[in-house]
Amino acid sequence: MAVVGFFADKESAYASAFLETAAAVDDHPFGIVHDKSVFADFGVAGDESIVLFKKFDDGKSIHEGEKTHEDILQFVRANALPIIVPFTQDNAAKIFGGDIKSHVLLFISSSNTEHTERINNLRTLAKEHKSKLIYVTIDIDEEDNSRVTEFFGIVKEDVPTFRIIKLEDEMSKYKPDSSEISNANVGEFVKNYLEGNLKPHLLSQEIPDDWDKQSVKVLVGKNFEQVALDPTKDVLVEFYAPWCGHCKQLAPIYDELGDKFKENANIVIAKMDATANEVEAVKISSFPTIKLWKRETNEVIEFNGERTLKGMSAFLESGGEAGKAEPEPETEEADEEEEDEEEAPTKDEL
Repeated sequence: MAVVGFFADKESAYASAFLETAAAVDDHPFGIVHDKSVFADFGVAGDESIVLFKKFDDGKSIHEGEKTHEDILQFVRANALPIIVPFTQDNAAKIFGGDIKSHVLLFISSSNTEHTERINNLRTLAKEHKSKLIYVTIDIDEEDNSRVTEFFGIVKEDVPTFRIIKLEDEMSKYKPDSSEISNANVGEFVKNYLEGNLKPHLLSQEIPDDWDKQSVKVLVGKNFEQVALDPTKDVLVEFYAPWCGHCKQLAPIYDELGDKFKENANIVIAKMDATANEVEAVKISSFPTIKLWKRETNEVIEFNGERTLKGMSAFLESGGEAGKAEPEPETEEADEEEEDEEEAPTKDEL
């Protein structure tokens, strides 16, 4: 891809704005042409224009907005990716790390020709929204995409379906009432999103019948607030991922902790699968994460001490003071433990 400015007057305000944009963008080549005799060879009429040449979609895009640095920059960013982008590990950072923070994620199976046809039918809609949203296809047949489908709680039986994700500040996900991938359904959903009429979708499993039968209580999205925000109790919650090796190592120790405090009427030891359950006020960046909700105030304190029976017990018995401080400066041993830590999916991994 290349961005070329055609300017008969290289001192014009438009040319200056183009050069300012070129200086601000590092990942795409920019060029400039002053010889008007070659303008027509590239389909340029008039004395000045900016053309983005690319090897996808229509082959090129012509800037038709305001002749300002800000508008040119937005033009480049909106047209640097295909109108509908196939997600790969190679382009993940470019998709999710760009300046357009709202994305329509289309979950399909590339082996199903009907899915491909449905996506092609969305090209007009995607083009209409390209300065506000990026349309991205997620092929569930690709093993590398399993973390993405898991993050959205999507299984093969759900496909084809779609979601909207917003990456500004904190990540928010939106789920449609109907999964039909059509211009009418996707268009209406996007319209409601852009108008601020949608509420984020939070994953939750059903509450297990035996959720409170063991010394470590099982929380899901649907019973989290009822248990964790109980003003009469200190509630310690481990947020884990089933695939996390570090969580598996912690499990027997955490069960011991539950057994130790099971007769204490003021303390609850609980755990939640954070890959299948979400709480709006709780953002998890790595597994395992352990947080304490203090009784009376519901103050939240994250545990940063040693994940041992002694360390976690001291944290609880001190009301969240022991183990509250930041970890000690890194040592070789600490580095080894950090390597075992497993992070929750980030926008760059989606």
